[in-house]
Amino acid sequence: MRFLKILFLFIVFQASAQQGGMWIPSLLEGMNEDEMQSLGSKLTAQDIYDVNNSSLKDAIGHFNGGCTSEVISDQGLILTNHHCGYSQIQSHSSLENDYLKDGFWAMNKEDELPNNGLFIEFIVSIHDVSDVVLAGITESMTEKEKQSQISKNSNAALKTWPKESWQDVKTKAFYEGNQYFLFVTERFDDIRLVGAPPSSIGKFGSDTDNWVFPRHTGDFSLFRIYADANNRPAPYSKDNKPYTPKHFLPISLDGVEEGDFTMVFGFPGTTSEYLPAVAIEHITKEFNPTNIAIREAALKVIDQKMKESDEVRIKYASKQARIANAWKKWIGENLGIEKSNAVEKRKAFEATFTKALKEKGLEDKYGNILSEFDQLYKDFAPINIKRRNFIEVFLTTNELMQMTFRAYQVEQALIDNPEILERGKTILTGQLQGIHKNYDVDLDKGVYLNVMPLYGKKVDASIYDNTAFTNLESALELLEGDAETVIKNLNNDAAYVYAKPIIAEFFDTINTEYEEKNATITALQTQYMTALMEALPNERYFPDANSTLRVTYGQVRGYSPRDAVYYSPVSYLDGVIEKYIPGDYEFDVPQKLIDLYEAKDYGQYADSNGKVPVCFLGTNHTTGGNSGSPAIDAHGNLVGLNFDRVWEGTMSDMNYDPEICRNIMVDLRYVLFIVDKYAGAKHLIDEMELVHPKKDGSKKKKKRKSKKK
Repeated sequence: MRFLKILFLFIVFQASAQQGGMWIPSLLEGMNEDEMQSLGSKLTAQDIYDVNNSSLKDAIGHFNGGCTSEVISDQGLILTNHHCGYSQIQSHSSLENDYLKDGFWAMNKEDELPNNGLFIEFIVSIHDVSDVVLAGITESMTEKEKQSQISKNSNAALKTWPKESWQDVKTKAFYEGNQYFLFVTERFDDIRLVGAPPSSIGKFGSDTDNWVFPRHTGDFSLFRIYADANNRPAPYSKDNKPYTPKHFLPISLDGVEEGDFTMVFGFPGTTSEYLPAVAIEHITKEFNPTNIAIREAALKVIDQKMKESDEVRIKYASKQARIANAWKKWIGENLGIEKSNAVEKRKAFEATFTKALKEKGLEDKYGNILSEFDQLYKDFAPINIKRRNFIEVFLTTNELMQMTFRAYQVEQALIDNPEILERGKTILTGQLQGIHKNYDVDLDKGVYLNVMPLYGKKVDASIYDNTAFTNLESALELLEGDAETVIKNLNNDAAYVYAKPIIAEFFDTINTEYEEKNATITALQTQYMTALMEALPNERYFPDANSTLRVTYGQVRGYSPRDAVYYSPVSYLDGVIEKYIPGDYEFDVPQKLIDLYEAKDYGQYADSNGKVPVCFLGTNHTTGGNSGSPAIDAHGNLVGLNFDRVWEGTMSDMNYDPEICRNIMVDLRYVLFIVDKYAGAKHLIDEMELVHPKKDGSKKKKKRKSKKK
């Protein structure tokens, strides 16, 4: 493991216009800085990451642990995606105040809405602690012993690392556990909703346009960070003040054109770029198709019920979006892997790797890896599929099964430790209340009837008529009494009796077998990463995404998804009107937007052709978690808001191909147009710093509003 860190010092990369990769912002000097500048960037590595002065990284926040956001004013105004703020918008919505349908705009700070549980986290500094975390690790250790030592070392480092009282620290593994970094962070918990367009703008195109281009979605929402009197993180209080950031992003009104440099800065979630070919085949030919089928069966019911009732639509808006998003992503991933011939290319790379092992005398050390992968995945595939199918049915699509799953966890805890009764009740009560807040029995029953056969279990529709779980009040009554009574109540419930043996099978057999086999594969993947960098040191390696702050750079580019078809990189408001279908839940358009279009009342937000840009494409390497990430121009200004990838390009989680992998961004001029001309929230525009780096002919970086930390 420690060999890898030493090896980095001797790897020499050719500086050229390379793209792809999710790079650690504290390590950009050298190769990455040269590559960015060859693509048109005027930024230095220090402009992007600096621990002594404000830099771009200080404007980038991890939004609720799953998306990215950025600061766009000196009053803590935050920009992220509409779909990232969707659950918060939904939570404030009702039939009387339908913010999903009509949008929401706070016309003053007193009208901004607090959001319980929502947080934004910033990175203060990043530190390589590989030597500390990997101290004492030897080749003779078992994998369990290694992980135990790593955990011990990591915990010790976290306890002693210097930080302020309001800050936190955490460590993360990189390069399959060959390298470790420590992050000092600041988390803000008083986050208030400022503005969101109606879903007919923020979710325009819905499922039909999801993951595809041309795209015409204004996928943005606005929040604000509040801090205490010392500008430090604090729980919600009416006395808190808008946060004064270390850095915020100016916004370019000049927009983009093909070939322009773009940098996406954010918190990508998970990628697996170094999988062997056998793993990619398993995922796309065996694993994905079964889960696609389950989600498709659920969506048929959910979509129909949402069309029939506004009340159901509001309840299930966020759930439907989560289910549909991965469903369509997996379909595109499979298409992209096939179109790019990724499996065969990976096999060719493995042949090169095998040859290099022989040439360097490393066959005895690493020559068994690929054949071991073949055998391990053959054994792993069935249990991996079964486990994921269970999760799809019991935790993702069907809420009655999810309630029985949570109840089973409490029962098992009470059997061993009856003294934790009150804690168990509290946890389960909260889970049941969360589900029932947005629950429809008829819809859920329809989902159950559709998905359970795909898991291979007998369907019993009568459980919905004979269970207490479908009503919150009766469900909570199951938890009354002592531990023995609660267990008895649960085991007298029809739905629980039905689900319990299926859940027990998952914990006792399926998940146990999965964890055992997956641990073996994970250990081999770590060894494979080490072997790759030792055998092929001149390859271009970047760490897989792991929800830590990363930089990815590229250019504005169109692409050809199939023969004789080419997509230009920019879409316009004209396309919104072309797609307009009155009354359609995906393609309806607000009358005010139509009026603005017909009057050509675009303000300062049209391009040189008099058209309002809506979205544009880039070659940036993104994934889930990059939603809401800023697209930054060559001078450090905000030009776009990342929110999606093209369908075929979703394969970039396993195989980035610059020919067909494209990320999709909202043009910031469309965001400003909607805020100003559509919403009439010009006070928010006045907060921002709008610049003209192209029209002003500036060839130098815009001077930052810096302050010492």
